[in-house]
Amino acid sequence: MAYMSMGEAHRRITDYLNHFSDAVYDQDAASLKLILSLSSNSPSQLSLADALNIFQDANRLIKQSDKHSQFGEIVVPLFRSLQNYRLGNLVDAYNAYEKAANAFIQEFRNWDSAWALEALYVIAYEIRVLAERADRELASGGKSPEKLKGAGSFLMKVFGVLAGKGPKRVGALYVTCQLFKIYFKLGTVHLCRSVIRSIETVRDFEEFPKRDKVTYMYYTGRLDVFNENFSAADHKLSYALTHCNPQSEANIRMILKYLIPVKLSIGILPQDCLLQKYNLVEYRNVVLALRRGDLRLLRTALEEHEDRFLRSGVYLVLEKLELQVYQRLLKKIYIIQKQRDPSRAHQMKLEVIVRALKWLKIDMDLDEVECIVAILIYKNLVKGYFAHKSKVVVLSKQDPFPKLNGKPVSS
Repeated sequence: MAYMSMGEAHRRITDYLNHFSDAVYDQDAASLKLILSLSSNSPSQLSLADALNIFQDANRLIKQSDKHSQFGEIVVPLFRSLQNYRLGNLVDAYNAYEKAANAFIQEFRNWDSAWALEALYVIAYEIRVLAERADRELASGGKSPEKLKGAGSFLMKVFGVLAGKGPKRVGALYVTCQLFKIYFKLGTVHLCRSVIRSIETVRDFEEFPKRDKVTYMYYTGRLDVFNENFSAADHKLSYALTHCNPQSEANIRMILKYLIPVKLSIGILPQDCLLQKYNLVEYRNVVLALRRGDLRLLRTALEEHEDRFLRSGVYLVLEKLELQVYQRLLKKIYIIQKQRDPSRAHQMKLEVIVRALKWLKIDMDLDEVECIVAILIYKNLVKGYFAHKSKVVVLSKQDPFPKLNGKPVSS
């Protein structure tokens, strides 16, 4: 902290108060959002925090002025939050910031227009980020982390202010996305339902800002992956990818991390160059296993990246690709048989499949293979029927291995 005189500290605090009041009177959201941002660590915010820790009577300055005192309920706790943030007391910083944010919401309710939305977005963001950091502080001290849950409750209040009719409602989607981030972090994704229902009642989804639509589609797409609703997940994640800023490689990678397993589950395989470009190489052997019909390679790939796939919640989706791998294996056997003897290619002995699996170092007996083939026929991945006595699968002469064509395997 650079040396600062008492007079300099007084001047900086007074300047801040003037900036705050002027931003509200002039309806200057761009200035107001900078003033409300703690975690930006901007030089002006840091020097203000230093000034507050030198000049301990800032509250008197607020009370003495009619211009500033009307915003005292916002600014007094905001100053306290900034002081604590500068000193590294994150729980106290969060508590004070939430108090300031509550007072800001009361003011925001009374403003007819939506001029302060950008400032409100900063508050929603700061509440979430400060809560996460406060919870880390609580956990490291052996206490129960509870601030992120509190931030979720506060943001639901903000959502309620925005979700009605009028110009402010376009802000509801930003707050929804902040809520999604909290619920996913806490593992309480079931709480997403109520805000999703409210957003779905909006007649024109396109009226929301593009950035928020992309984030919303990303999170609701992830929810659909979690619920194995792959058609909906494909639509939403593809929307997020199409409308995402092409310069934002990190965000594209996050979307692809979920879109790729969805595409695989509906029979669409990505190019290797895409996996390379966005550093998603954990999917390379999964894709290769599907191309080759190599069950052992699929299982090895899942085992090798198990932690990563489990953390992102796509492990079970990828595990269910086994049926497609079996289909591919049977197709390879069929192609080889067709080359040798076209007239008998559609008759496939179960023993041949057993031998192919053994070559892949997977031991299965005839009954197990028969069961797998029965499932493939039932799921319409193979067209044909069993000749049980001779232990042969008789494949259809017309399109024995139907493509998924972008549809999930029927359940």
